[in-house]
Amino acid sequence: MAAFIALQAGFAFGIGLIVSGMANPAKVLGFLDLAGSWDPSLAFVMGGAVLIGTIAFALARRRQRSWLGLPMQLPASTTVTLRLVLGSAAFGVGWGLAGFCPGPALVALGAGYAKAWGFVGAMLAGMALFEVAERTRRK
Repeated sequence: MAAFIALQAGFAFGIGLIVSGMANPAKVLGFLDLAGSWDPSLAFVMGGAVLIGTIAFALARRRQRSWLGLPMQLPASTTVTLRLVLGSAAFGVGWGLAGFCPGPALVALGAGYAKAWGFVGAMLAGMALFEVAERTRRK
């Protein structure tokens, strides 16, 4: 049942990304182009997401188990580390260069955007490189 609910949530998320324009790299790059013809519409999408996320996390902190009976798995640390800052910077640079972040890139891949193939390939390669680096670091 949990997998079915996750599939439905992912489908709803993907539809939301398409409707909001987040899966369109041209729209995202227009939002990020503060010095050019800036398109502020995605700020409202992000603001809505932050508001809903804030409410959802506040409610989730009060629970021990999810509505499906699974244990709640919330982030345990609130510490800002160099790794977090560097990872965030890499995410931002990739988003600014390609106009994609991971979720919208997968939606764009399914929608047939050719540019998404390169981004998703690079994303998977980066994830694999990270796993290798982590295993090496832990030894």
